[in-house]
Amino acid sequence: METILRVSDLHVSFAARGGKIRAVRGVNFEVKRGEAVAIVGESGSGKSVTAQSIMRLLPSPPSRIEKGSIEFKGRNLLKLPEREMEAVRGRDIGMIFQDPMTSLNPTMTVGRQITEGLFKHQGMNRTEARERAVELLRLVGIPNPEKRYGQYPHSFSGGMRQRAMIAIALACNPSLLIADEPTTALDVTIQSQILRVMKEMQERFGTSIILITHDLGVVAQLCDRVVVMYAGQVVESGTTWELFRNPQHPYTRGLLRSMPRLDLPKGKPLIPIEGTPPDLLAPPPGCAFCARCPEAMEVCADRDPELVPVGPAGQAAKCWLHHPLAKEAVR
Repeated sequence: METILRVSDLHVSFAARGGKIRAVRGVNFEVKRGEAVAIVGESGSGKSVTAQSIMRLLPSPPSRIEKGSIEFKGRNLLKLPEREMEAVRGRDIGMIFQDPMTSLNPTMTVGRQITEGLFKHQGMNRTEARERAVELLRLVGIPNPEKRYGQYPHSFSGGMRQRAMIAIALACNPSLLIADEPTTALDVTIQSQILRVMKEMQERFGTSIILITHDLGVVAQLCDRVVVMYAGQVVESGTTWELFRNPQHPYTRGLLRSMPRLDLPKGKPLIPIEGTPPDLLAPPPGCAFCARCPEAMEVCADRDPELVPVGPAGQAAKCWLHHPLAKEAVR
């Protein structure tokens, strides 16, 4: 299967009064055509910074991409002139933001916000753009799309605003859709509907999806592969099936233990991950999860492990428990 996006050794920092916050530290992953990949982790793990780096939406200053490459269909997005990058956004890569109420323009009708990309990237005239926008609103499940086309965002419910965001992101049939916490502020029923819309769009248009989330239940419904991030690094990756069935990193196991499950006895308490993530103004020299890890060894505090293969299906983990040099390192 063709790889359409490859992120390699990505490092992103933010200038702060106390020094430099190393928000993303050597992230590597890829997305294949028609595939849905989840990036999961706690708040502050670097998920959204990674996504916005792909779109080159981070303000500079204070942000700075210090190292790495982001190759999309053979082109390094980090080296494209801004004019060329503007052509990529919306046309080739669409993005659904976390809060549609602040992402949608309150002074413009929803229909006009959908047609903007059609005018710019598809060269449609007003009639063609309107017909396409109404079709998109119908596709994402908004009732009475002809009427809704001329309404403003405040007239839409939270779920409908998120559907409108999906319509805007899919207007030009992009090859890649980045969804940053698209269901966080929605109730369970609307969340399920939004996920169904995204899955239908993926199957209908062959769109690749990057889903940014902390909700592993959402991942299980939509995604083929999972990338687990902690403290700005990838600590585990693999297929959704393998990662849920046989997680290899202690952090991934902690995330799964803290997730509500229907197969557990009623009233059984969830097991939280004790402690807090490290300060990325001064990252620890060893494994970033060491201070919170119930299986930590001496080497974990001193040396940062590499991401190594741990299974036959491409699963990999960044942990001394699986590193081939672990015995030598412990000595």
